[in-house]
Amino acid sequence: MREQGEPVRRTAGNYNRKMRQTAGPNRIHLLLLGAALVLPGGRIAADTIVLKNGRRITAMSAVEEGDKVKYLTSAGELSLPKSIVDHIERGGFSGSTGAMAANLAIAPPELRPAEGRGTEEVERAAVHDGSVDREYIAKLESEARLGTPRASFNAAVGHHAAAVFEFSRGDAEHALSDERTALSYAPEEPALLMNAAYIHLERSEYKQALEYLERARRYAPDNPDVAKLTGWSYYGLNKLDEAIAEWKRALALRPEKEVRDALERAERDKKEEESYRENESSHFKLRYNGTAAPALARDVLRTLEMHFSAIESELNFTPPESIGVILYTQDAFSDITRAPSWVGALNDGRIRVPVQGLSGVDQELSHVLMHELTHSFVRQKTRGNCLVAANCGNRVPTWVNEGLAQWMAGDRSGEDAAALVQIFDKGNAIPLGRLESPWMGLDRSAAHFAYAWALANIEYIIQTDGMGDVERILDRIGAGMATETALREVLHSDYNDLMQSTAEYLRKNYLR
Repeated sequence: MREQGEPVRRTAGNYNRKMRQTAGPNRIHLLLLGAALVLPGGRIAADTIVLKNGRRITAMSAVEEGDKVKYLTSAGELSLPKSIVDHIERGGFSGSTGAMAANLAIAPPELRPAEGRGTEEVERAAVHDGSVDREYIAKLESEARLGTPRASFNAAVGHHAAAVFEFSRGDAEHALSDERTALSYAPEEPALLMNAAYIHLERSEYKQALEYLERARRYAPDNPDVAKLTGWSYYGLNKLDEAIAEWKRALALRPEKEVRDALERAERDKKEEESYRENESSHFKLRYNGTAAPALARDVLRTLEMHFSAIESELNFTPPESIGVILYTQDAFSDITRAPSWVGALNDGRIRVPVQGLSGVDQELSHVLMHELTHSFVRQKTRGNCLVAANCGNRVPTWVNEGLAQWMAGDRSGEDAAALVQIFDKGNAIPLGRLESPWMGLDRSAAHFAYAWALANIEYIIQTDGMGDVERILDRIGAGMATETALREVLHSDYNDLMQSTAEYLRKNYLR
């Protein structure tokens, strides 16, 4: 535990580094507790929906009802066509509900075209037997060329059905293409405009989402989903006043828990940040508490720009959107993020860091900034967005995200290697598939193991074949491919193979 007045500058990643200062046997015992997954009352049992394309979706619960699989998330109940689901795995783990609130979530809008009568038949014909019927959609397009309003609308519905199907499979790129084509046949249809906006939100493309929502508002000025999605767009752009106004409007039109929770979060942010000062650089927009020295803010921006160049070079990627950064006192950080006590910084779209007691960037704070900035790169490179419940935590598994962030910040597996190999040899290592979900519900010991194992796997991949393999894996995940499928394509290994190879790597390089 830190002493009173000690600057707080810990991530869970460098929490591992602190643990390395403890006595060996005690640290090994702690890791063994982690392997046994000792999770206190914050734990929630979770189900994993495995799609036929290999993608995995973690939910609080999942049930089969008729031709759909319905699943519960922090944003409410969502559903998938049963035809694209391979099976459901019962009883994984996920974070607590309090931890889930740290990442805002939003369910998709109700999408039923205004001329909805008779669209069900078109939708069923456009998507059936687990795939899109392109021949049928081409027939609809041919009929639309005759110029009748109904034929044009049917072509729009066909492409819209394809977009919904593709999005449910994690293929946002093709979903957006089909939704845009649908809009070419029905450019004034609010449901289609909202769905295009929602897909852009899922890709962290907030400005593009706003363009579609402004059009939707012209045709449906009192639609609560338009206001809800507009609020999310503004929140993603760090425009709190506008986000709050839109969510208040959405609640007035239709009371909804997820909007109320989002509004409360935004109002907490606004209240905390009203007295904050602002600064910015080429790639960052910084807000900081008035008690933080302006010199510290400038030093943080200088350090971030230095780290930006390093990560940009390693991942061969430049984030298109500016990155928000907030410097807090420790109390403000705890109040705003509601994160577990072992979390010393957070990235939920903005980098949130407590800097109490610091007058400049020291080695520990530099480490934290590199770690959290890596998350921003990964999110934008893979077009991930924790504002969208359907994909938050599923696009890039937590073990990949946290393992890479630790590696980029300079962490290595040396002092944890013996304990990790011991856990693996005893058959107690948690499968990587169960380390895909968010970890914020873990206790300290379980979190330590999860971070150490994530780092070890990423370290093995990079040290064996280079950062290029990680880059290719991220590109495939960003395109909608399941992580294990991406591993097979890039590494020619599945999860079991990777775990075995990682254990052998640790044994060979650290346990001589």
